[in-house]
Amino acid sequence: MGQVAWKGLFLSLFDYKTEKYVIAKNKKVGILYRVVQLSILAYLVGWVFVVKKGYQDTDTSLQSSVITKLKGVAFTNTSELGERLWDVADYVIPPQGENVFFVMTNLIVTPNQRQATCPEVGRTEPLVAQLTYFSMWAGYKRKADKPFSFRKPLLASAENFTVYIKNSIRFPKFKFSKVNVLATNNESYLKNCRYGTEHPYCPIFLLGNIVRWAGSDFQEMALEGGVIGIQIEWNCDLDKAPSECNPHYSFSRLDNKFAEKSISSGYNFRFAKYYRDAEGVDYRTLIKAYGIRFDVMVNGKAGKFNIIPTIINIGSGLALMGAGAFFCDLVLLYLIKKSNFYRGKKYEEVKSSTRKSLSSPALNGNQSPEQLGGL
Repeated sequence: MGQVAWKGLFLSLFDYKTEKYVIAKNKKVGILYRVVQLSILAYLVGWVFVVKKGYQDTDTSLQSSVITKLKGVAFTNTSELGERLWDVADYVIPPQGENVFFVMTNLIVTPNQRQATCPEVGRTEPLVAQLTYFSMWAGYKRKADKPFSFRKPLLASAENFTVYIKNSIRFPKFKFSKVNVLATNNESYLKNCRYGTEHPYCPIFLLGNIVRWAGSDFQEMALEGGVIGIQIEWNCDLDKAPSECNPHYSFSRLDNKFAEKSISSGYNFRFAKYYRDAEGVDYRTLIKAYGIRFDVMVNGKAGKFNIIPTIINIGSGLALMGAGAFFCDLVLLYLIKKSNFYRGKKYEEVKSSTRKSLSSPALNGNQSPEQLGGL
């Protein structure tokens, strides 16, 4: 029995299978087949070609350049600083803005710090060692680190400052470039416009609006600082006119605004301004700056018609059609009640017999395979 089975398996390797089309008069399977076909067709046309634009070649390697410039003047009168006028050179860090810029809205000033040796340290090390281990800037007090007692930020009027965000982009695959500034010869346009639905190509934003669009209150955020994300999205269909490729802005707060009691809440850092008195002794003014950091993030995608992805997606759709037919075959041949009947009609085994001489009467088309002695 084992040899017979192996022999049959070996001989089956040389069998040839050809398709046989059987029309099954089964309405349930027929309706299922049409539903599968229509679903695949709707997916191919609606999702692949209309929504995902599967007929296009895409470029996601966006090249981007961001230039920022702030404007605004504030006046303050405090007991620590007296009357002072603040401009962009005072509150913008770094002075040359790019993808990230910081606007100082609050600060703690420790003036007239001088480097000296702590008097309470009684050590006998050499002078160099004493300076190394015990020298510090006198006048620094940690109790003033957080301005919790402040009811409002020092530069509360920064809410009305403006920022100019110029974004130039390029899709290298299609050699397409564009900028988010309106192409106009009117020199006064950028002086008077503000970004909004009426001026989508005016890249001048009020800081207060940016924070509000991010879902926060400017005065509350300016007290201890925070981080705002400015997202510029370029999704361009280059089969349309270049004027249809427009930037889309979105704003979000990136720091943890809910961690009010956390030591990591807000945004601040320290820096110093150094001076030298008449006796040649250096001293400094230490500033702990609180403010809002703005991160400008740019991404995008461009697409243009190309025959290669079109053919690939059409071929994938036809393959899915074949998969739909295979699924309906499984239902017809194995899952319904009359599956054995349909399986017997679909699969038929034909064996060839030994060739015989055809010296019998003329063929008339009515002979049986045995009479014909056919292949």
